[in-house]
Amino acid sequence: MSIAIETRAPVEAALPSRAECEEFLIEEAALLNEGRFTKWYDLFLEGATYEVPQAGSPDEADSAEDLFYIADSYSRLGHRVARMTKKGHHSEWPASVCSRLIGNVRIVAKDDDGAHVESRFITHRSKNDVMDVFVGHHRYVLRVVDGNIRIAEKRSILDMNSLRPQGRVSIIV
Repeated sequence: MSIAIETRAPVEAALPSRAECEEFLIEEAALLNEGRFTKWYDLFLEGATYEVPQAGSPDEADSAEDLFYIADSYSRLGHRVARMTKKGHHSEWPASVCSRLIGNVRIVAKDDDGAHVESRFITHRSKNDVMDVFVGHHRYVLRVVDGNIRIAEKRSILDMNSLRPQGRVSIIV
């Protein structure tokens, strides 16, 4: 199976299996843990979106109507990644040490848009002698393109009432 990260056998089906989705999400988390943001960005299809609604928002929140911490188009996400990889030009420089755990991966629907996948996450961030923990769930639309799983949509929903004591989201959760 191919997950557009390393050389692997291509995904044969039009839509990925649960196991293929899980492997893809674990590899995605590894890219983020390793600070390989450009490779992570390459997982997204042109036209993809990445959103992080305000803590406490319902899953169905609309970025056109509601406050979001991040509501990036594909192009805007590319600019975010470029900023994150420049020394001294982002609030994450020097970079935080992050560890992302992914679990409870399940396919909730399959349709013409792709495989609708949900997973749970815990992200630990350490910076300046402070440890922050972000918990929540991801909602994806994944598609197979040329034998590779790619991200058409990603929404990271914080299962938290607020961002205290974290205060902000300056990392990709």
